[in-house]
Amino acid sequence: MTSRALDARNRLASVVRHHPADQPRINEARAALAEAKLADFIERVLGEAPPLTDEQRVRLTELLRPTARRTTRRKALAERLAELDGGDAA
Repeated sequence: MTSRALDARNRLASVVRHHPADQPRINEARAALAEAKLADFIERVLGEAPPLTDEQRVRLTELLRPTARRTTRRKALAERLAELDGGDAA
């Protein structure tokens, strides 16, 4: 476990131990731990992988966006990439 995830895990343990009745605070600490684990994983994988293309970055970015906005945002990103490439977004 990296220091980012380890720090978040320790904060969660502290909150649970010292504030067992404070559910919103516990939930926030759990969310922070999940975020730290995900960030560590992404950082590790990107460090091992070859450089990403613009298209790959767009697809991966879309995974982190809310579902309702994905279609509209994907179209906008495709159009922007097409502009940068001087091509067609279709």
